[in-house]
Amino acid sequence: MAFLRTLLCAPRGIAGTSRTVLRALLLVALLATSLGAVDRAAVAQSISAGDPIQEIRIEGSQRIEPDTVRSYMAINPGDPFDAKAIDRALKNLFATGLFADVNFRRENNSLIVQVTENPIINRIAFEGNDRLEDDQLQTEIQLRPRVVYTQQRVQSDVKRLLDLYRRNGRFAATVDPKVIKLDQNRVDLVFEINEGDTTDIERIDFVGNKVFDDSDLRDVVITRESAWFRFLSSSDTYDPDRLTVDKENLRKFYLEEGYADFRVISGVAELSPDQEAFFITFTVEEGERYKLGKVEIKSTLKDLDPETLWPEVLTAEGDWYNATLVDKSVQAIADQVGSLGYAFVDVRPRIKRDAENHVLDLTYDIQEGPKVYVERIEITGNIRTQDKVIRREFRLAEGDAFSTAKMKRTEQRLRNLGFFEAVDIQTTPGSAPDKTVIKVKVAEQSTGELTFGAGFSTADGPLGNVGVRERNLLGKGQDLRANFTLSGKRSQVDVSFTDPYFLDKELSAGVDLFHRRYNDVRGDNYDLAQSGFGLRMGYELTEYTRQTLGFRVSADKISDVDNDLSEAIQDEKGYTLRNTLSSDIIYDRRDNAMDPRDGYFLALSNDLISIHPDFKDQEFNFQTVVRGGYFYPITDDVSIGLSAEAGYIRPLGSGSVRVTDAFTLGGQTLRGFESSGVGPRDADTNDSLGGQLLFDGTLQASFPVGLPEEFNVRARAFTDFGTLTETDLSSNVDIDDDASLRVSAGLGLTWVSPFGPIAVDVAYPLMKESYDNTEWFRFSVGTSF
Repeated sequence: MAFLRTLLCAPRGIAGTSRTVLRALLLVALLATSLGAVDRAAVAQSISAGDPIQEIRIEGSQRIEPDTVRSYMAINPGDPFDAKAIDRALKNLFATGLFADVNFRRENNSLIVQVTENPIINRIAFEGNDRLEDDQLQTEIQLRPRVVYTQQRVQSDVKRLLDLYRRNGRFAATVDPKVIKLDQNRVDLVFEINEGDTTDIERIDFVGNKVFDDSDLRDVVITRESAWFRFLSSSDTYDPDRLTVDKENLRKFYLEEGYADFRVISGVAELSPDQEAFFITFTVEEGERYKLGKVEIKSTLKDLDPETLWPEVLTAEGDWYNATLVDKSVQAIADQVGSLGYAFVDVRPRIKRDAENHVLDLTYDIQEGPKVYVERIEITGNIRTQDKVIRREFRLAEGDAFSTAKMKRTEQRLRNLGFFEAVDIQTTPGSAPDKTVIKVKVAEQSTGELTFGAGFSTADGPLGNVGVRERNLLGKGQDLRANFTLSGKRSQVDVSFTDPYFLDKELSAGVDLFHRRYNDVRGDNYDLAQSGFGLRMGYELTEYTRQTLGFRVSADKISDVDNDLSEAIQDEKGYTLRNTLSSDIIYDRRDNAMDPRDGYFLALSNDLISIHPDFKDQEFNFQTVVRGGYFYPITDDVSIGLSAEAGYIRPLGSGSVRVTDAFTLGGQTLRGFESSGVGPRDADTNDSLGGQLLFDGTLQASFPVGLPEEFNVRARAFTDFGTLTETDLSSNVDIDDDASLRVSAGLGLTWVSPFGPIAVDVAYPLMKESYDNTEWFRFSVGTSF
């Protein structure tokens, strides 16, 4: 370098040419020196990059073990320092969601990993929510206490909460997450909510409709225009999912009316500039109306005669095309063919369109369907109800051949439980072409009931009733109920427990405890006290037939007998022990056991009663009761039902049927008459003695009253009829007994209010005897929790 400086500083005396040469030599020397330095650095760097990692040291970890961090990195001591491998390790660590920050650095041959852990959520709280409860909001979000906090998860839950509020018509709602830092790297997460006002539907318009006016189509959609009387409903708030359902309802409505070319072009919701209301507009294209031409049934199944399936077909030549009736016919044909032993069947409606004459030729084409087996059953929506409670109602099991009829029966059984307000069963393709996955989505409803009853009659005076029941105890499907009744003339306590699948077997078991005290029984001046217990066991004989066996013990006491009472009652004064063996068989084909609209049922009950007056002598009675009912839907909203029962009780041996064992008739079983208001009576004292031969029935029509659906008000018109006759008393008394038919008629209303069902019945006796006791008004109110 000194030499170079000498050259650069050469004296001016040196010739110019020589000085130029020296400077050129100097530049070459500098260039060579620089290139040599660069090469040496590159080589050093190359050697350094290839060196093996001797140690991986984790810094900053608190909850997470260093070995756990190393396992996520997929780099081990001995591996070379490689930029790509380190980049992959960085991405792996961030992908775990456990860390807020990760940094890598090298110290000699050690790799240092500096991590900052995400905090753990200690508690989640909601503030500012009035319309939606905390439990409902908690169900919607995915974050939970003791889960790692990340910004991404919080923002995802904020979106879910906003979607929930929008489904409830509150588009102005805001959700602001706040984080409160605690010690030990924990945080409290608070969602501050401003719910805002509801965004109501101000107007619903239709464009393109010519056959049906706007008012007709507004009745078809479930979205409603805002009105003052809809304060109990959310149907007048905008919900995008509800709008999708409305489009399908419009399509279904037009297809039922024969408009096979109908389509909904669009359904648009426009928010007003002030963001306080929505304007809904449906644009439709109605098309032409079609009639059915030729209707045929064709089958490729061996040994199946298509002619035998015509009773299942609901469509006929010359009728207006109705897509709903076609679908019902397809289902009915498939069910019938399935019941004949064809496990795999495919029924398809083939339509040949004559657009010029507006005629559709319809062929029900029956073919052997692809063999499909149930691969898996998935259940969602059951927060409280255990999976096994739902699975045990399935008529299909994983691995079984798929059957539409069995799946339909499964859906009916799930609805009959009364645990769910909605049951949706869908099938999706499985892992192979011959496999299917059954997806069951349920929406749970309240199964706890707190029922209040109130009434008044000349027999009982003011009457109050409180019932507590849980039909799905602890989500296990068990039924626990307690009923308390108090009036001026009677008090009653009943407690019962039923396990429908005792020991996880298809065997129901139950126990009943009761204590009842009647003052002035049946309007007579004596008291009756009954205390005891009962045991029950039930099982299925067939898919629709069930038998229940029972045993009951009751200790009865008749006391405070007025001297003016009938001699027949006087003779029964004192204690009596009763043992009852019972058998009940029911064949039930109703669509819904809770509120039947279609189908029928038949039931037979037999009781053998052992009676021990004063706990000494023994007498036997045999009692049998036959019941049945038939229900028929006239339209989707109107149905009629006819139900009746007949019973007979007789002594075995030389004894007689006691007053307290005889049948009674009246009250709810024969509206228009008081409880025990019909039947044999002591001619001198007018005391009710009960009867041995019973018959009663009801013909009732149920229909809407024209109010908006959200009011949940239905009416009924009914006529009750029946008779109670025959006595075989050991006492020598003069009896008024006439086997004549009693008939009443009346009207009733039921309102499923926010406070529970409220029922009112007004009935007038049309046929009666002079000694019958009548009652024209009945009222009950209840609530559920």
